[in-house]
Amino acid sequence: MSSRNESLQIFVDAAFVAFDQFAKAPEARRSVRQIFAALERPGIARAGQASRLPVCAHLDMALSNDTSYPSLTRLIEGFKGIEPMLEWARRTKYDHTASDNFVDGHANAMIIGPGGLEERSDLWFGVTLMAPHVRYTDHDHAPEEVYLVLSEGEFQQGEGDWFSPGVGGSFYNIPGIRHAMRSLDTPLFAFWILLAERPH
Repeated sequence: MSSRNESLQIFVDAAFVAFDQFAKAPEARRSVRQIFAALERPGIARAGQASRLPVCAHLDMALSNDTSYPSLTRLIEGFKGIEPMLEWARRTKYDHTASDNFVDGHANAMIIGPGGLEERSDLWFGVTLMAPHVRYTDHDHAPEEVYLVLSEGEFQQGEGDWFSPGVGGSFYNIPGIRHAMRSLDTPLFAFWILLAERPH
């Protein structure tokens, strides 16, 4: 049985409490329980190529939101403990729906999953950071997904209207739905978890 990096374990524990508190929809709650049950078994520890992109200059501001929820404060503190180990990267596939400043205005980091601090294929746990006034490209994927948002910002699912979850907002993307996000006057910061492989 492999063991998990202590800082990463602190983050995972805080993330479970936060996702469990804020994920309200039954499908989201089921997905959260399945993902964090799987996370009780550590994946393969990986020495990542820790690196930041220019947009990470907005990270301090994104992490300074007054959450007023102890669970979100612990989650942010836990994230600060692992962020120096993360490899931030740009999304390489995008289309005309992305804003002109998208390429340099966003970054994603895989925390656990392919290329993350723990290599595993059954789930993805990642984070997205966007500079102000950036629209993320429309995208979709087969796995269902649960978001936990720690900033202001707007999101869209399918042909629906843009909506603002707010700090501590959580929502569920059904498998295959097209979705997007956009930042407003402040940086957007959100965690996302996907169950890449259905449990048998």
